[in-house]
Amino acid sequence: MLLKAIFVIATFTAPEKFGASPRSMLWLLPLAAAIAIIYKATKVPTITAGNFIKEAAILFGSIIVFIMIAALALHAFAWLITG
Repeated sequence: MLLKAIFVIATFTAPEKFGASPRSMLWLLPLAAAIAIIYKATKVPTITAGNFIKEAAILFGSIIVFIMIAALALHAFAWLITG
């Protein structure tokens, strides 16, 4: 048991390298989904399945749209500075 725990802890000694390619940005989707679900679970006064899924999906969509707008704005800004 101790040996297994040491191996598990050893995997967290170096950060995972994702890069900045469009494919690696797909890791934002589960992160945004987790944020939306946890936030709505703490803020919705009464949780019903339909209402909760609808509100979490709206929040998930707004997070993704904001990320895309911010990425496009930063890309345009970098293009103006370097171009």
